[in-house]
Amino acid sequence: MNGESSAAIPITWLYVPGDRPEVVAKALVSGADVVVVDLEDAVADDRKAYARAATAELLREPTPTPVHVRINALDGPDAAADLDALAASPALSGLRLPKITSPMQVVRTAESTSRVPLYALLESALAVEYAYAIATAHPILRGIALGEADLRADLGVREDAGLDWSRSRIVLAARAAGLAPPPQSVHPDVRDLASLADSCARGRALGFLGRAAIHPRQLPVIEAAYLPTGKEIETAESVIEAAAVRPGAQALPDGLFVDAAVVAAARRTLSLARRA
Repeated sequence: MNGESSAAIPITWLYVPGDRPEVVAKALVSGADVVVVDLEDAVADDRKAYARAATAELLREPTPTPVHVRINALDGPDAAADLDALAASPALSGLRLPKITSPMQVVRTAESTSRVPLYALLESALAVEYAYAIATAHPILRGIALGEADLRADLGVREDAGLDWSRSRIVLAARAAGLAPPPQSVHPDVRDLASLADSCARGRALGFLGRAAIHPRQLPVIEAAYLPTGKEIETAESVIEAAAVRPGAQALPDGLFVDAAVVAAARRTLSLARRA
């Protein structure tokens, strides 16, 4: 499996603009599992070079939190400069590739970077259609995720439920490719935390694990939604204990039927709980 163990999988991915070093510095101590320095949508065209240079400077030394960089779109004028400046940075933990539409884009990037884990962002109908092919394009690809703002515009979708098929497609493609479950796309309203919590609950039900954020105040809500509850941990422990005493299919006193699949799910729950 190309993905990491459940205990190591990030739950929160905090995006910050690459041309705001002071904001990046705060993000690194915000409690996010991964800080994603954005050189793409969050940076104006006349600030791209500055953002690139500031990010390269940041990544010359170890950082307190893993740092990924979302470079500019591969078919645009800035991506090559981004890769040249950043791919060899010793503190770079991952490159996020926006607007991927074909496996060959991943392959070509992997060949030019060689060591840096890649994450493909699928932001169009074409990308969703090719989700599994992209997810299996190269061993250095560690994850896929949706870019829902662009996808929503591409599909002409107004209601949130209109994206559910695409969301499920991404979850299935990641699993079929042996990758970690994808994180949800960002929730654009940084003040409406109740709506964020509801959306995270829906995402968890669809099979996502964790979520990208655009403000530190969103991080505790995402963690609360995606880390196991006390009840879930208690149930998982009961399943593991019962399986240790009596291997094979059985029913617990509360009526829960336990088989190999239920035991595997319980182990995942406890592994995830240990990161809390």
